Amino acid sequence: MYDPISTTCGNTLYKTIPEFYFKGKHIPILPPKEGYRDYVNRKGWPLLVLQGVVDHLYRFRDISINFPGSCHDAVVFKNSNLFKRAHDLIPKGTSHIDGKDVPFFLLGDPAYPLLNWLQKPYIGVIDPQEESFNCYLSSARIIVENAFGRLKARWRCLLKRVDIQYSFVPKVVSACCVLHNIVETNKEKFLEQWLKAVVEANIVIPQPTSYVKKESCSDAKSIRDHLKQYMAKNFPLRKSAFRQ
Repeated sequence: MYDPISTTCGNTLYKTIPEFYFKGKHIPILPPKEGYRDYVNRKGWPLLVLQGVVDHLYRFRDISINFPGSCHDAVVFKNSNLFKRAHDLIPKGTSHIDGKDVPFFLLGDPAYPLLNWLQKPYIGVIDPQEESFNCYLSSARIIVENAFGRLKARWRCLLKRVDIQYSFVPKVVSACCVLHNIVETNKEKFLEQWLKAVVEANIVIPQPTSYVKKESCSDAKSIRDHLKQYMAKNFPLRKSAFRQ
C-alpha cells in the first residue's frame, strides 16, 4: 500500500513521518505565446515551479506544480494547498526539547517564510550559534536535494524542456513523482552515475536563489532561537564552508 501524494487538489499529506523537508524547483517548459513573460524566471528561462515536501526516504509527500516561473517561491507556497490547509495537514503533536514543547515542523530554505510549522536558516548578519544552526539545518536538508536529484535522474524528461502542451506538464510531473515514490518505496536500484546528467542540466539551466527578508512570526522566531540554543549547548559549533 502506497501513501498518497497530496497535490493542490489533494486532501492527504501524512500522519506520522519523522522527517520532512520542503523545497521548490523549476521545470523548463514550452510556454504559451500569450502570457509568455509570466513563465520566464529571473534566469531568463520559461518554467513551471515544482514545490515539494519530501520525507526521509526521498519520497514526495506533497507537491504543487501550477505556478509559472516568474512567481517567487514564497508566492507559490502561500497559494498552495499545503499552506492553505496546514492546520489539517501538519500533525498537531510536539516534542519536549530542553524545557519547551516544540511543534512538529518542516525544514525549508531561505525562500520561504518562517512559521511555527516551517523552520528555515537565519539570514543576514549572523553570530556563531546562528551559523552553526544553519549548518546543521543545511546538512539535514541534503535529503530534499537528493530527492529532487533522484527524481530527475530517473525521469529524464524533467532534465530538459518538456516539449508538450504547457497545461499538461503538471500531469506529467505528478506522474513522475508517483512513479518515483513507488521505486523508492520498493528500494529499486539507483546508480550514482545517473546524477551526472542532473549536474550537467543544472549548469545549462541554473536554479535561481531567492530569499524572504521579512520574518514577522514571533512564535516561530522563539522556536528557532530555542532550537539554536539547545544545539549550541549539546552539539559542536560548526562553521559554513562558504563564509566570507
